[in-house]
Amino acid sequence: MTTPVLELTEVSKQFVRGRTPVNALADLSLSVHAGESVGLIGESGSGKSTAGRIAVGLISPTGGDVRFMGRSIVHATRSEMKVIRPQLQMVFQEPYESLNPRMTVQSIVGEPLLLHERSLSKRERLDKVVATLELVGLGAGIIGRFPRDLSGGQQQRVGIARAAVTRPKLIVLDEPTSSLDLSVRAITLSLLRDLQDTLGLAYLFISHDISTVSNFCSRVVVLRGGHLIEQGSTEQVLTAPNDDYTRELLAANLSTTPAQRK
Repeated sequence: MTTPVLELTEVSKQFVRGRTPVNALADLSLSVHAGESVGLIGESGSGKSTAGRIAVGLISPTGGDVRFMGRSIVHATRSEMKVIRPQLQMVFQEPYESLNPRMTVQSIVGEPLLLHERSLSKRERLDKVVATLELVGLGAGIIGRFPRDLSGGQQQRVGIARAAVTRPKLIVLDEPTSSLDLSVRAITLSLLRDLQDTLGLAYLFISHDISTVSNFCSRVVVLRGGHLIEQGSTEQVLTAPNDDYTRELLAANLSTTPAQRK
């Protein structure tokens, strides 16, 4: 069996609120393979976003290990992370809040290239920024705009372009469509699928929207209070769950058909 692109092994995370320790994650294990989309679902406060930030090395786990392409990033040195960072990216939930309002689209998307591909000339960097913007359905005409000049859907596409510009192997998507209306959400999901096919991306897709996960992901991991409840193929987990909590989540999920009532 091939080595997973991303593997979390018995990962735990404890925060301290005042003097009280709070367990955000407890012994979470999951994996994502090349070209795969794995959904991470659970109610608010279940530890989904914490797991995503640990997966890309933004915060350190209290216990356990995180491996990217077979290499641990938990104890990686600064120089080792410089090599790993462009291959392991994240798209955040609120597009506007994740973009620097004082930077143009060209600067936002080009910043990872300044950090990780310093050998590129200014022209080469611009060409790569424009090519990536075109990949996400935006043209060169917006490179001089600021985030405030863009719609929510365009802002999210800029965030996706920023993550994709270094041609990573895996992107963690933290509620990437939750702030978008239904039509823009569908366009964004289609874009993410196209990027996956074009660039061979793997996704860890964090969401509370079970309908989206069921259509986008091949496997699902269910979290509750930081604990792994169950995981498996999307079809198995969402049509014949083994745990009562998963059944409760499914029962609380609203239908996308307006006429269907719970």
